Amino acid sequence: MQRFLVLILFLVATPVSQAHPDGFADLAERLSPAVVNISAAQRLDSEDGLPEFPEGSPLERFNDIFGSAPRIANSLGSGFIIDASGLVVTNNHVIDGADEVEVSLPDGRVFRAEVVGIDSVTDLAVLRMEVNEPMPFVAFGDSDAARVGDWVIAIGNPFGLGGTLTAGVVSARGREAGGRYDDYIQTDVAINTGNSGGPLFNMDGEVVGVNTLILSPTGASVGISLSIPSNLANVVVNQLVEFGETRRGWLGVSVQRVTPELAESFELATPYGAIVSRIEEDGPAADSGIRTGDLVLAFDGRRVRDSRSFPRMVAETEIGREIELDIIRRDRPMTINITVGNLAEDDADGEGETANAAVVAPVTGSGNTVMGMTFGTLDAASRRRFRVHPDAEGVLVTEVDQTSDASGKVRPGDVIEEVEFTRVDSIAAIREIVEGQGNGPVRFQINRGGQYVLQSIRS
Repeated sequence: MQRFLVLILFLVATPVSQAHPDGFADLAERLSPAVVNISAAQRLDSEDGLPEFPEGSPLERFNDIFGSAPRIANSLGSGFIIDASGLVVTNNHVIDGADEVEVSLPDGRVFRAEVVGIDSVTDLAVLRMEVNEPMPFVAFGDSDAARVGDWVIAIGNPFGLGGTLTAGVVSARGREAGGRYDDYIQTDVAINTGNSGGPLFNMDGEVVGVNTLILSPTGASVGISLSIPSNLANVVVNQLVEFGETRRGWLGVSVQRVTPELAESFELATPYGAIVSRIEEDGPAADSGIRTGDLVLAFDGRRVRDSRSFPRMVAETEIGREIELDIIRRDRPMTINITVGNLAEDDADGEGETANAAVVAPVTGSGNTVMGMTFGTLDAASRRRFRVHPDAEGVLVTEVDQTSDASGKVRPGDVIEEVEFTRVDSIAAIREIVEGQGNGPVRFQINRGGQYVLQSIRS
């Protein structure tokens, strides 16, 4: 019986062999020929380089030496070939501003390359090598299939050390780093300077990411590496190859995050979707029937996860395509048809998320207070003082109690236009609706500098 228990403990404590690969040697041998090192050179005029030394200085004689000819600035990065004709994918920041680009293969061959197209928004670039023979290449895989815990490997050129392989696992999905369309794959694969633009492979040898960023207090890898997912990269790359530029879908709206409180007020089991906070006058949404305050739950049949994913869904949609938006308007479900337009550079902020930073003020104890908000008269003087948008009509917020639920959601200068989707023009009207809601959350429709903001507040 004792030997049987020992055997059970041994089996429980022994890791399953399939939980990790035996090694990556076969993958490295197969994939490495298509992973390249990229050298980008930029010619600098004298005024762009070292400053001139002052007249009479002992170093004045060096002005003629350093200023007589342009100098060369070099950057090193990684990339990977995606077809036999020599198309190379890398990061835009690797070749940004370069006058000359060279691509080095692991076998020592070096080729000149021209820039096919760049996309600074996603930090991607496509190069075309000057070759007259078929090149080894790798293929994009489905990054949506990558799960947290999956093994992945990176091959690249860290610190100029070409052909370097590092391995790890997918740590998280959907990471953001301040970009408009961020949807990074986070891994613990060691990525360092020079790895930028290199491929992240799954265990089938498919590219599931483009290694782009690390988060580090030191500048060296500490195990938080971010890669552009291949499904996003593939769309951008195809557009750069076909058009020489990106062509993103556009609706002409800005959206707001659905907080847990707002989700509860809409009777959603979990927070998801995006609330329309602004509509561009000349955008596709303007004539579609969509309104500020609409809660978008699905885009073209796909669930809108949050206000950050919504801009990506729009941007990746074919221009000119008619899609359906499933929305909730004033607690009524509806479907709206809308044709996706083309996002121009001037519209670069379209489909962005509305910032909801709040400023609070001390409480004065005024009698015109409801749910921690003190209201004042919306007249010409107060409009100037609080810089109220000319289109705002309703009840002006002058102060916010820092201890109330309104703190962080409402700020002085906001104009309450609707409460529970009912227009209000007085404090009495606000109080009446709030009291009618009992102890439940109350939805306030706010005009903030011409931007629509919806907040759910508890008493």
